[in-house]
Amino acid sequence: MKQLLAVVFVLFTFRAYAVGWEESDKVAAIFKGSGVNGTFVLYDVTAQRLIGYGKARAETRFVPASTFKVPHSLIGLSVGAVESVDEVLPYGGHPQPFKTWEKDMGLRDAITLSNVPIYQSLARRIGLTRMSENLSRLDFGNGEIGTSIDTFWLNGPLKISAVEQTRFLAKLAQGALPFPRSVQKSVREIVLMERGENWALYGKTGWENAPNRGIGWWIGWVQKGDRVYAFALNMDIQQATDAKKRVELGKASLKALGIL
Repeated sequence: MKQLLAVVFVLFTFRAYAVGWEESDKVAAIFKGSGVNGTFVLYDVTAQRLIGYGKARAETRFVPASTFKVPHSLIGLSVGAVESVDEVLPYGGHPQPFKTWEKDMGLRDAITLSNVPIYQSLARRIGLTRMSENLSRLDFGNGEIGTSIDTFWLNGPLKISAVEQTRFLAKLAQGALPFPRSVQKSVREIVLMERGENWALYGKTGWENAPNRGIGWWIGWVQKGDRVYAFALNMDIQQATDAKKRVELGKASLKALGIL
């Protein structure tokens, strides 16, 4: 009976995620023209369609780096490690790579500044057990956190693919994650980047191994009327000046697909 239930679960999961892929010549031209090695994927929730560039890479898992601050915030709020996105957390008092990080602050400011020590402080409050349990609830990437509570999203073992990022973000955008809707609303608010007539852009960058060579991310979604378009970009960063290309290429891709 257990084996039968396992087979049914696998089939259900496959069908739920069996979304067709369409390779976009427009997005491909943007990446090739920039000389960047990377991928971009857009998940149109209503149409149940994936469209983008670099399918194989879009399905490859990488360390999430600071894009993990999105699920990290959800977990911290849901378990009560912080009462709100404005509760101040300590950065620890040690010198940091960026002066803007050398300040106690809440998640609202910390996620905007991508403040690593603040989120490491939050991770220690959450602890390994609660972090692992809640990552499983989110079905986030490989779900592995190892034994180091404050580095697993920076150095591994946690990894996630661009396609998996879009599935997670689509649920967050719709308030469909297994967390309180008030918590999801708070996290949506702190990752809002821009708003226009009948649309809103939400996003978070990440950079594995910053400020050195590594993997750069930009993930998020566009709410356009009653439709949600979740997206994820990752790329190889060869030098520090490549970092700005994450959002530049992402926005260019969204415009090429008619989303922005």
